[in-house]
Amino acid sequence: MADQEQDAAAAVRTPTADDALGYEHARDALLEVVRQLENGGTSLEESLALWERGEQLAKVCQRWLDGARERLDAALAAEEAGPPQG
Repeated sequence: MADQEQDAAAAVRTPTADDALGYEHARDALLEVVRQLENGGTSLEESLALWERGEQLAKVCQRWLDGARERLDAALAAEEAGPPQG
């Protein structure tokens, strides 16, 4: 159980700013938070901290996905418009 508490504390204290996280790193960290919450064995305070961290990581992932969607939409729109006529 002490290992789970250390894992929970490590997941909450991430030295990297969320905005600097890449999608894959944020996704992997979110999966780890979910795993820890599903395993249980953490105190209420640790569980709440993990939940809050998970919410932050989910927002980072969503921002990446939204940005990817915007880029894809822009590329598709440019393709539909055809080459510039000049």
